[in-house]
Amino acid sequence: MHQIALIGAGRIGRIHAANVAARPELKLKTVVDPVADAAQSLAAATGAAVATLDDALSDPAIAGVVIASSTDTHLDYACRAVAAGKAVFCEKPIDLDLSRARAAADRLAGARVFLGFNRRFDPHFQALKARLDAGEVGGLESLHIISHDPAPPPASYVKVSGGLFKDMAIHDFDMARWLLGEEPTEVFATASCLVDPAIGAAGDVDTAKVLMRTKGGRLCMISNSRRSGYGYDQRIEAFGSAGALRAGNVLESTVQTWTEAGPAADRFQNFFLDRYAEAYRREMAHFVDILAGAAAPAVGYADGVAALALAEAAGESARTGRPIRV
Repeated sequence: MHQIALIGAGRIGRIHAANVAARPELKLKTVVDPVADAAQSLAAATGAAVATLDDALSDPAIAGVVIASSTDTHLDYACRAVAAGKAVFCEKPIDLDLSRARAAADRLAGARVFLGFNRRFDPHFQALKARLDAGEVGGLESLHIISHDPAPPPASYVKVSGGLFKDMAIHDFDMARWLLGEEPTEVFATASCLVDPAIGAAGDVDTAKVLMRTKGGRLCMISNSRRSGYGYDQRIEAFGSAGALRAGNVLESTVQTWTEAGPAADRFQNFFLDRYAEAYRREMAHFVDILAGAAAPAVGYADGVAALALAEAAGESARTGRPIRV
């Protein structure tokens, strides 16, 4: 059994803690969080102990570290965990500063660092990827990724999030790289604040469109909004030389009502923890394989840096109105 230290006892940390507890191969040994009440509450709920970061990393019984703390700590904690000989499962993004992330590449090259881009583990998107790779619609020509949140976050969160491109759209940049099969070389983005003036006052945008082009000419359009008005909208369309593939939204149930007014389906799942619950579980199953030496990280440190580079390029493009070479 592999013993795990969890850093971060907030919302996403609790999800990972539950998924660790659900795996017979894993045991959550310690919880680390600067907020003592949060750490103690989660430790009590999972049978773990509260520890300091130094104690967790120096414990030889700890095989893996799950980093679910604030974004500004991700890179430092990942480097310290790798230096201590631990396998690392780190939430995205790896950092908000691209130069810092690139500078750490040598220290983390070849290390067991697994980045938490959970959408690669969503069964619907994995099925689309498998059909795309199998050539069911011929060669891929263009991709359309839609990621619209049901409601905007509070401005207090926006101020520390790194902004829409590095906090929200970074998932879509990773999905684009995964599906395109070629690295984007040019990014053009345009963005506005249309949803909440408080987001604009915090220095961010809440609505964006990003167009990317690969060296081979494949195109990808990403649509982001902090508020859809109709639920959590997560769709992907892939257009090939012989057809198209589409992964649609997931509903609360498959029940439909049919009346003279027409058919009515259930609502879209309205929260990311519900929509991607299975993806989070599959991520933890993959971390088990990494710990067992049965797999290398499917999403490694270089993937985190590449997604961050696209996010930074999108932000620069939105500010300058120019396409940015990557």
